[in-house]
Amino acid sequence: MQGEILFLCVTVFTAGFSIAIGVIFPALGQGKACSQALEGIARQPEATGAISRTLFVGLAMLESLAIYVLVISLILLFANPFVQYVFK
Repeated sequence: MQGEILFLCVTVFTAGFSIAIGVIFPALGQGKACSQALEGIARQPEATGAISRTLFVGLAMLESLAIYVLVISLILLFANPFVQYVFK
């Protein structure tokens, strides 16, 4: 009983920690990308379309990293593949 409770606590902690760490870096990347895109648009307003398209593709890639972290955390919480080894 103690081992099962410890396993569940560690799983919840790991999922929360992975979300916290896994979202920080894509958020920083998105902020940097938006900042650089706005700077580029300010310097060359005629290139707004090309810069915006490239920015949106890059932001979609960064956002997919955050979604991937969320999926892995949800798997750890609700469909943990290691439960079979703890709860026998």
